Amino acid sequence: MKLKTLCWLLTGWLSVALANNEPVAARVNGEAISEFRLERFFAEYLEDQGRAVASIRNPKAYKQLRQAALDTLIDKELLWQESRKRGVKIDEQAVREQVEQTRTAIGGTDKFLQRLQDAGFDEASFTEYTHRELAAQRMFAELTQVQAPDEQTVRAFFAEHRAEMGAPEQVQARHILIKVADDADAATVEAARLRLMQMHAAIAGGQTFASVAQSGSEDVTASQGGDLGYFARGQMVPAFEAAAFALKPGEVSTAVRTPFGWHLIFVENHKEAADVPEEQGLETVRAYLARQQQTQARRQVLAQLRAENRIERIDDD
Repeated sequence: MKLKTLCWLLTGWLSVALANNEPVAARVNGEAISEFRLERFFAEYLEDQGRAVASIRNPKAYKQLRQAALDTLIDKELLWQESRKRGVKIDEQAVREQVEQTRTAIGGTDKFLQRLQDAGFDEASFTEYTHRELAAQRMFAELTQVQAPDEQTVRAFFAEHRAEMGAPEQVQARHILIKVADDADAATVEAARLRLMQMHAAIAGGQTFASVAQSGSEDVTASQGGDLGYFARGQMVPAFEAAAFALKPGEVSTAVRTPFGWHLIFVENHKEAADVPEEQGLETVRAYLARQQQTQARRQVLAQLRAENRIERIDDD
């Protein structure tokens, strides 16, 4: 259980009791999801996406994200209710172990109890929440079980996409950049080129490419000695790519002009395109198709639960 999600865990199913005194965002078969519960969950929902409530300036985007968060709470409630209908049993030892994991993640008993108290709950209510969460998770897992992809389908998919699965041709390179505006006058362009050629001469005289890049390059990679790592065709601007892939390992280019300025390029390694081995490719396809089937099953199960149960979305109004 993630530490950063503890806040909304505490205000998940545990806050149902507050619904009698709080405005209601939705009801699932009469069970209320309070606005308080939604507000607390929404902040954590956004945090999981690397966003904050204050950063959303577009009212339409804000509403859509809030509705998506409410959808998630509704799905949780549906799964919990379905687990009760089907008599899903959760081992109490598993519940206790999960609670202990959360206690440890927070920093021990004192901090754990303080966090619960700050949220208005106690250990018993959190234990009950954990029981419900595990029951809903198990229910979802049981409802979304799928068979392994058919082997004929796996082999057909692999045959169709094998060329895409291989490793592309790549070079490992460093570069030095002297920035020049694309619309700079001829004198400025030539002055920048001459500066770069002085660096080229220093490298030819025995200085390492990395050290010259560190001291003279105007690119953000200067501190790493101009290191660009490996890249394939299509990842760099055309002139830079053409020069890099034309070099042999250990060679330094002449001055290369791009919209960013003048470059020197040093290729450290060159990897030819490699076909994926059949067994490795087939295993990759099996895993990919299995994930697709699982995703589709999850969507279908949640859609069916929503259709078969009574859901009132008050917050949307």
